[in-house]
Amino acid sequence: MADILPFRALRYDLQRVSASQVVTQPYDKITPAMQERYYAASPYNLVRIILGRREPSDVASNNVYTRAAAHARQWRSEGILRQDSSPSIYSYSQTFTAPSGTTFERRGFIALGRVEDYSAKIIFRHEQTLSKPKADRLDLLRATRAHYEQLFLLYEDSGEIDSLLAKPQTATIDVADEYGVAHRIWQISDAGAIAAVQNKMRDKKLVIADGHHRYETALNYRDERRAAEGTGSHPQASYEFVMMTLVNMNDPGLLVLPTHRVVHSLDSFSVEDFHNASRSFFEVAEIDPALDAARATTLLHERGHAGTALLAVMANRAFLLHSPKAAGAQFLAGFSARQQALDVVQLHKCLLEGVLKLSEESIRNQQNLSYLRDASEALAQVRTGAANIAFLMNPCPVAQVRDVAFAGEVMPQKSTDFYPKLLSGLTAYALD
Repeated sequence: MADILPFRALRYDLQRVSASQVVTQPYDKITPAMQERYYAASPYNLVRIILGRREPSDVASNNVYTRAAAHARQWRSEGILRQDSSPSIYSYSQTFTAPSGTTFERRGFIALGRVEDYSAKIIFRHEQTLSKPKADRLDLLRATRAHYEQLFLLYEDSGEIDSLLAKPQTATIDVADEYGVAHRIWQISDAGAIAAVQNKMRDKKLVIADGHHRYETALNYRDERRAAEGTGSHPQASYEFVMMTLVNMNDPGLLVLPTHRVVHSLDSFSVEDFHNASRSFFEVAEIDPALDAARATTLLHERGHAGTALLAVMANRAFLLHSPKAAGAQFLAGFSARQQALDVVQLHKCLLEGVLKLSEESIRNQQNLSYLRDASEALAQVRTGAANIAFLMNPCPVAQVRDVAFAGEVMPQKSTDFYPKLLSGLTAYALD
């Protein structure tokens, strides 16, 4: 049972600050250049809390986490951050233009969701997590005792829940981000509407789309607080919940983009050796190496209807790899049929590990590997000699993400790129 609650969100007072100057992209999407831009935008920009500058002089008593907590306290005392008076859920709309040029609207709602162990089979992951990001987010949560960023979770229905979220005429928050995405929030405090949404959500299973590390941080923090408070059940304690944006898997605006792989800095790389070795695992067709991103996308889309399709592009040659062969079984042992059907698993196991001999650890640490959303950028890197080979991919369908997650299985890192990202700074959940 998915346990969803309204909450009194901590929000910026938009009479005091401009939303466009204080909101940010999620912490793990903020580059150093973006961090500097956010710092310059406003002394109250959320970056100071979610991804503050680290200083060489940092010590236990004065560091990125203690400064984040100090900013949060100061902004609340000044009234820059104010808590809503009524428990609410918050309807959330994102209107955006996809790379294809098509305009979409993705709709969801922000609420609290109970933190559940994966074994309860209510909340499901689809990606593995790494210990370092979780340790960082846990230190921040301990210091600030608030969730300043939303988790992105998916549920499934035919639109009933969204139909219950009747929005007031005027949005509570209306702001465009640096990518031109229009983000709108409507505060919904009507007890009847909230109860109807809660009732509809009770039988739902939830899949984490984005925020695996932060979800597991919330789990770890919950367990810490339970242990600290000793015996006894506190099912309604603040730490038993985390802030979520919930989106219907069938929403027509739910867009997943591909994340391409670029391999660089190999000690020795031979195009001919790659070609010969890859033919053991796939049918391989040589194609025009001068293809552009649009042509690559079309080729992948057309071939992808029949199953796995990957493009391997080098400076002067390019290959379309499809129809996996039985020889790949040696690298796919231990993977279910669902996982083996994923293009990203075929790429990682058969090509990155099998052909190019990259280890799982080096892939995890991105030693010779980078990830790019933009196919044009990936192609440019191989054509300028900055990379050895670019692997272009189709996006992973949401149905595959759902099926892998519900089976209790996982996908390689950066298998999905849900676009656009949820904006940070629209709402926050203060634990005390």
